[in-house]
Amino acid sequence: MTAYVLVAGAHTGGWIWRETARALREAGARAYPVTLTGMGDGGRPAGPDTDLETHIRDVLEVIDAVAAAEGPVVLVGHDYGIHPVVGAADRRPARTARVVHLDTGIPRDGDPPLALYRDQELRDRAQEGDGPVPPPSGPEEWARHGSTAGVPADALARLTDRAAPQPRATLTRPLRLTGAVAALPVTGVFCTANGSSIALVETLVGLGDPRLAVLTEPRVTFFDLGTGHWPMLSAPRGLADVLLRAVAGEGRRLAPRGEQAPRQRPFPLPVPELPRERHGRVDLHLPRAERPSPAVVFVHGGPVSPDVRPTPRDWPAFLGYAQLLSSQGVVAATVDHRFHDLTDFDRAAHDVAEAVALVRADPRVDPDRVALWFFSAGGLLCADWLAAPPPWLRCVALSYPVLAPLPNWGLYATRFHPAPAALPTVLTRVALEVPEIAATVDRFIASAASSGAPLEVVEAPEAHHAFESRDPARVSTPPLRAAVSAVLGHLTA
Repeated sequence: MTAYVLVAGAHTGGWIWRETARALREAGARAYPVTLTGMGDGGRPAGPDTDLETHIRDVLEVIDAVAAAEGPVVLVGHDYGIHPVVGAADRRPARTARVVHLDTGIPRDGDPPLALYRDQELRDRAQEGDGPVPPPSGPEEWARHGSTAGVPADALARLTDRAAPQPRATLTRPLRLTGAVAALPVTGVFCTANGSSIALVETLVGLGDPRLAVLTEPRVTFFDLGTGHWPMLSAPRGLADVLLRAVAGEGRRLAPRGEQAPRQRPFPLPVPELPRERHGRVDLHLPRAERPSPAVVFVHGGPVSPDVRPTPRDWPAFLGYAQLLSSQGVVAATVDHRFHDLTDFDRAAHDVAEAVALVRADPRVDPDRVALWFFSAGGLLCADWLAAPPPWLRCVALSYPVLAPLPNWGLYATRFHPAPAALPTVLTRVALEVPEIAATVDRFIASAASSGAPLEVVEAPEAHHAFESRDPARVSTPPLRAAVSAVLGHLTA
């Protein structure tokens, strides 16, 4: 019989696994929910020295007791719980059959658990002061830690009532790994209502981020679970089923990226090669014109690792768009903004604003005829421009955009929540979009319709996200041409 050691996230104890543990036992497995030191539920009280190492020792104690009697165990870490799980597995690889990352990230050697906290306010709370970190005080506070979708009201009330203060050093002490855990079988479970999914991860892998190469190894499998961040409360039996299937060898494996990454595939239209100038992070593609020309600034999505080469302004898609627009009398600017991680939106927004100022200051540009064109997750960067559109901004274009932060992006209380404005907006919507992203686009379109905002939707009925690099020319060319034509119309009107 498979033995599962279940380690909960911040502020919670073994009690949170009750229904999932029951379902596992009914299926013939063993289940051992763990209450870490200081997390209530009858566990050991925290002391002044309680830190991440304390919690790793808690998990080691359970592994050693269970594995001695039953053989290697499956370690399941939810949220913060993945840190003591990975730390313990690294020290007991022979006693660990599999590590399950339940709606959480991949801790690396030297990372404190706070490294996986994307919400700046939560990070600040954990780093300030000396005592334990207070638990969330109610549903709105829990939502900052992750989507509460699917959690019944009584279970959400119980989560609040039973939550415990988190010993501060458990969040701030770095995790130390020898590397032994890197050989173990791994399963990732994405709770899709919280903003992650297999499809989204495949898209990121396609960008060539070397940090994600580990996800394509044969030892790694994935499952999607259609619920929020607390599946042991919202879908306990569905979670138990996924855990059983993971051990049975099921789950999706990601194919390693081929020799040619999707982002390196040719642009679907032939375009002339016109002059290009490099100015720091900005490239200007210049038309053959004798007077100042309108301009388009292209804003890529991401996150894109700083180690990815070539950088976005040299990807065929952005080169193609820029050359296509410059061949039609427009100064086209591509920007390598520093959106390297989901915590980088402020920095990326600054880079975009800086690039726009550079473009408008160029004497070859008509500073009163400018458009901004945002792609993918770069769509959130349009929020500032839609909130207070300057008079020289003739239109905003959005291609397969993300138009609201996904719950686990840590942008709950930030300004990066685009809303339709009284500014011409051209939105290219792909029919084969990742569902989590498609929902943000649908809400934006509905909001524009109800407010009367001037929104033109270019439909791409057979296209995927990043269709210029993924789909055949017969699919990608019509929406591409339609969007370009619409933007040119606003610049020349």
